[in-house]
Amino acid sequence: MLHSPANAGPLPLDSGHAGDVDSPLIFGRVLDGAGGARAIGWEDAQGWTPARQEEVLWLHLQRDRPGLKDWLLGKLQLPGPTAGLLVSDQTRPRAFREGEVLVATLRDLNFNPGAEPEDMISMQLWSDGQRVLTLRRAPQQSPEEVRDQLDAGIGPHDAGAMITQIAELMIDHLGGAVVEINATIDRMEEDCADEKMEERAREIAEIRRDCLALQRHLSPQHEALEQISRDAPPWFEQHDRREIAESIARLRRNLDDINISKESAVVLQDELRARAQAIGQDATYKLGVMAGVFLPLTFFTGLLGSNVTGIPLADHPLAFWGVVGACLFIALGILAIFKSRRWL
Repeated sequence: MLHSPANAGPLPLDSGHAGDVDSPLIFGRVLDGAGGARAIGWEDAQGWTPARQEEVLWLHLQRDRPGLKDWLLGKLQLPGPTAGLLVSDQTRPRAFREGEVLVATLRDLNFNPGAEPEDMISMQLWSDGQRVLTLRRAPQQSPEEVRDQLDAGIGPHDAGAMITQIAELMIDHLGGAVVEINATIDRMEEDCADEKMEERAREIAEIRRDCLALQRHLSPQHEALEQISRDAPPWFEQHDRREIAESIARLRRNLDDINISKESAVVLQDELRARAQAIGQDATYKLGVMAGVFLPLTFFTGLLGSNVTGIPLADHPLAFWGVVGACLFIALGILAIFKSRRWL
């Protein structure tokens, strides 16, 4: 039901990929603390140390590459359960703190070709304030947009700002989806032609499925962002907490809008069902009127058409027209009775 934007879809691998097809690195950046960044390859990232205090290393990784879990365990000395979570396909949004480290799973709309946006895709996130790892299986738009902002010199300045920026972009994508759902509902409310009832019923069912899918994925995301806001490490600064709080409020409004859209779809579905029922009742009523008129006529003509002797005026030259006149008189009489009882 939802549609991807024209510029959505997987983008080419970044020049920071280092050319190694077995590398888990999709792209890497070293933030300069002023909104810009420089590209870094996988080999250089292994021995990276900050040249200045404000530098932050960001690695965007393909989480299903072989050996990535061993690298997380060996190079970064991550606990086994945390490393397992970062490379797993556990997609339910969550967030928790391990000392000075923030770990989270967030979900974004799926804008890949052939996919339904409401079938959201997960991104794992790990940061100790000096390094940020984002891990995905399928291409996602939000990290690509943050990378482009950094390349343009207007990106986040530190790890906390990067996390809040990614969350904000995910909520922006959701807001666009909610706007599209509302626009579809408004269009259906205005376009109420009976000949489009089947098409409208199909669209309403799709809207309800979309809303349920978004609710199922985004309610735990709301809880994950609240957990980040409450329990983030000290390097997650006060202004980052304010940004996350604003993102949480926007997500809450989007969830409320999804609930309203779902209720509006139910109202439209009830209206459509009532109209279809009214059309069916009207057809049944018309059939009943026709039966009420023709049933006595059928009895009358069937009686006169009996193959027995003694039918009155059977040999009279005007007998046929007499029967026609009698039938017409009976029909008009029945219609007059229906009219007097306001059945017509």
